[in-house]
Amino acid sequence: MSGKADPRQAGDGSTSTRTRLDRGRAALGPALELVHTGRAPTRAVLTAELGVTRATAGAVAAELEALGLIRVDARPGAAAGSQGRPSHKLAVADDGPVALAAQVHADGFRAALVGLGGRIVATAPGCEVVDADPAKVLASVVTAGAELLRETGLRCVGAGLAVPSAVAEPEGLALNPLHLAWPAGAPVRDIFAEQVRAAGIDGPAFAANDVNLAALAEHRHGAGRGARDLLCVATGHRGVGGALVLDGRLHRGSSGLALEVGHLTVHPEGRPCHCGSRGCLDVETDPLAFLTEAGREPGPEVSLLQQSIDLVRHHYDDPGVRAAAEVLIDRLGLGLAGLVNILNPDRIILGGLHRTLLDADPGRLRAVVADRSLWGQSGGVPILPCTLDHNSLVGAAELAWQPVLDDPLGALSPRG
Repeated sequence: MSGKADPRQAGDGSTSTRTRLDRGRAALGPALELVHTGRAPTRAVLTAELGVTRATAGAVAAELEALGLIRVDARPGAAAGSQGRPSHKLAVADDGPVALAAQVHADGFRAALVGLGGRIVATAPGCEVVDADPAKVLASVVTAGAELLRETGLRCVGAGLAVPSAVAEPEGLALNPLHLAWPAGAPVRDIFAEQVRAAGIDGPAFAANDVNLAALAEHRHGAGRGARDLLCVATGHRGVGGALVLDGRLHRGSSGLALEVGHLTVHPEGRPCHCGSRGCLDVETDPLAFLTEAGREPGPEVSLLQQSIDLVRHHYDDPGVRAAAEVLIDRLGLGLAGLVNILNPDRIILGGLHRTLLDADPGRLRAVVADRSLWGQSGGVPILPCTLDHNSLVGAAELAWQPVLDDPLGALSPRG
């Protein structure tokens, strides 16, 4: 463990001290993840969750505080009417390290700094023009992030990128950036990593699909917290994506391409899809589909996603808008029911326009899913709206935070 002195070098030969330190080292990562996800608000809870002694939990918390990752409140004060010794409160450090998070979508890009706990510390103004050259776009978004780091003076642990495409592993290729003008198979992770290094930003760089990252963020910090098998379906600014989180980890499939739910057919005679099929979720339930169904001409003022959300929220009493929403809800429900039959999740969360449609008519969507799914009538799956703003950005940061959560000492030790 870090610090000015290592008790194992004090010459006292204490086996119990060495054992406690070894256990503490192994517990650093799990302890940090518990505080990071809000599951250990006090040292007493941390002790119970780790299954260690109070002394070991105290040493672990002190070490994480010494690393600048968490804060330990040694004078919490007992709550009124409580009994026994009050436990020290634990929280992520407000002035601790951050991850650089970047997101690119059809209507622009954005950079942010995200601390532990999924807390967005700073954001750069988003750009509304996405160049056809991914290197130019990623250079711009990294430059914006580097400026945030200079302004704040915060240490960076790494960088994560969210893109509206399946990202193949292990190469990090954007296989189908359908709503960008980027070439299929663009090596986005390598390009991003090169731009991060060129900007002088420390730490590793990662890239993944935006809905995968939204699901990861929601599972750790939002509507998916506590779910074992979490299904996330969401619209982006264009198109529809899906993700599955199993036991706290993204299910990526054999090569990172799992849960391409946008190409699930829900209307066989429907609109032609970019994938070559017809009537996919991607073109039947995304923002452009809704605006078209409602007879509204998309405008240039704001993104398609924002236009569609505003239309539902402010004009749902318009018969044409309501009818269009019901069409999309029915098609979304059909797709969700098929996914429930295959995946048997214990919770579904919806993002983007789908979240707004759920808020507008939750009974209709849940009824369609229950009627169409094998297990729906006997044990309906909870369907909830995503709760985090900018969840793909937060999820991109989670990629960069993961090495620190796995091994805080190793990730934050000075590199020779």
